[in-house]
Amino acid sequence: MNLDPMRFFLFLLLAAGLTACTEHTSPERVETGMTTEAGPGSGSGSGGEETATFGGGCFWCLEAVFQQLEGVNSVMPGYMGGSVENPTYLQVCSGTTGHAEVVQVRFDPEVISYEHLLDWFWKLHDPTTLNRQGADVGTQYRSVIFYHSEAQRETAERSRDRLAASGAFSGDIVTEISPAARFYPAEDYHRNYYLRHRSESYCRFVIAPKLKKLGLAK
Repeated sequence: MNLDPMRFFLFLLLAAGLTACTEHTSPERVETGMTTEAGPGSGSGSGGEETATFGGGCFWCLEAVFQQLEGVNSVMPGYMGGSVENPTYLQVCSGTTGHAEVVQVRFDPEVISYEHLLDWFWKLHDPTTLNRQGADVGTQYRSVIFYHSEAQRETAERSRDRLAASGAFSGDIVTEISPAARFYPAEDYHRNYYLRHRSESYCRFVIAPKLKKLGLAK
């Protein structure tokens, strides 16, 4: 059966809406045994490596994008900004812990700057939708930048203000800019999600088109 372009577009929207991040939960939790303290002074690591932490919807999408950027050494999905210790994915998805789904990015500032990472952050999600990205709704999907130093805070605020002044978005930017708190790595089954599950509906209808739009599809 041939579908006209509009019907096909509506079909894709429906498919994406039916494949929200929260629907893909593992039947069992894999304990990582890892937490990290991420205070204001932890932006720089050994050998000049630095840390950045971003939240903007489902962390599978953020991970898939940042993993492909030159100068990014590692990307870890996890949880930050809540009040419950050692939260599980299901607890965070309930919206009651206060955590956001985030990715913690370790990068080489000699290859890619923090400001450049912010440019990608703004491009890969909609910073004007409060507690929502597409079909993913809740405070855990809020747009947030957790800064690890005063330099990062200042850079993030300048970047946000410049974007707001550009008129790129019709709505107000609601992105939270907050000091980094304790980071809890997500369960093992969330890591490298797109690379391991390209054929799943969420990856095909949400992540793959995003990568293509950003010029990162391989």
